[in-house]
Amino acid sequence: MKRTLFSLLLLLMSLPIVAAVPASVEVEPAAPKRVISGVVLDRESRDQLRHVTIAVVGTNIGTVTNADGEFSLKLTREEMRQGIKCSFVGYESIFLDYETLAGSDYLTIRLQPLALAVDQVTIYGGKARNLVEQAIELIPNNYSDRENLFTTFYRETVQKRRAYIAVSEAVMDLYKTKYEYRSVAHDKVRLRKGRRLINHQASDTLAVKIVGGPSLPIVMDVVKNSDELLAYDQLDFYDFELGTPVMLDNRMQHVIHFKPRVRLQYALFSGVMHIDQERGSFSRIELELDVSDRTAASALLVHRKPAGLRFRPLGVSFLIAYRQQGDRSYLNYVRSEFRFKCDWKRRLFSSTYTALSEMVLVDREENPEVIRYRDRFRSDQIFYDEVEAYADPYYWEDYNILEPTESLEHAVDRLRKRVMR
Repeated sequence: MKRTLFSLLLLLMSLPIVAAVPASVEVEPAAPKRVISGVVLDRESRDQLRHVTIAVVGTNIGTVTNADGEFSLKLTREEMRQGIKCSFVGYESIFLDYETLAGSDYLTIRLQPLALAVDQVTIYGGKARNLVEQAIELIPNNYSDRENLFTTFYRETVQKRRAYIAVSEAVMDLYKTKYEYRSVAHDKVRLRKGRRLINHQASDTLAVKIVGGPSLPIVMDVVKNSDELLAYDQLDFYDFELGTPVMLDNRMQHVIHFKPRVRLQYALFSGVMHIDQERGSFSRIELELDVSDRTAASALLVHRKPAGLRFRPLGVSFLIAYRQQGDRSYLNYVRSEFRFKCDWKRRLFSSTYTALSEMVLVDREENPEVIRYRDRFRSDQIFYDEVEAYADPYYWEDYNILEPTESLEHAVDRLRKRVMR
């Protein structure tokens, strides 16, 4: 990957932390809506399924399930009448009608795993790389040919071992130009309303912040960003292998595994791509950065750190998912996870940290007004410092958000009580 990926960087700072300057844009709340909540499980194993797409049929409204398989949508009666569809890789999609949605306060949705029959699997004689190249050529036909303004929910969390030490989240606008020229130069993100909290203990000696986090979906929309993974001049650096096909949203998907075939001065990725067999569109891309060269990885990931602090990357991963609507696909969900260890020279123990950011696109408007340049969130800003402190438990009103996991919800409750003391 080229240097532009690392507009998302880690800022490691010695405590104490300077208090944040509140910043939010108030938007008039929508009409009252009903909350549709539930959990999505594997029908056979009863396992909770994360990152399942939950979409209101015939609309641009949707979300994804969290790490506990849970979701929540705030819908008007008319939106409920459209019904919702649940889709996930390797499972049969399911539709829930208005009567089902209106008849329960909490839904338990069980998706059926799909085992493909031999006659469903198409054998391709061509190389896996050829399928990737064909999908790249079809991007202008398969993705949006208009400007779009997405309403999104964005969240950053930092954990020290298993304990949350920082949480910040916001409703944001994401403006994206058409995919025809595969450029993200004019894509922008803007803060609407956000909040944050922190839970540093007296024994903590390090603050971890992410630089430019909400800009991540712009850079990591690799289908649109021709400077990154799906650039033709990048393909020569990878080996591609065709895996067993799977279903997604009741559509057959090529599964293509890839890994570095050369060693460069900057880190490359391994991962898997899902490509719709009929349309030739990228549906889902999972990436894992090679951090075996610790010096090179550290130089790319760490924006600033105190003298005497040693940084060791453990893993960097990304998930980019797209949602098909009609004959076009749109960005749906972007997730990043940074895992690393830090210790101070001449100290015995080290601490493991996880910095996670995720953005889910919950609504979309076509041909909107452009976000003004001065209103954009810059890639050099620290999101945590731009939002206000937690307080009101009804803060989100009628906005659709990414449901917090149970562990995060408990952490937020504890930290909110500290803030309100």
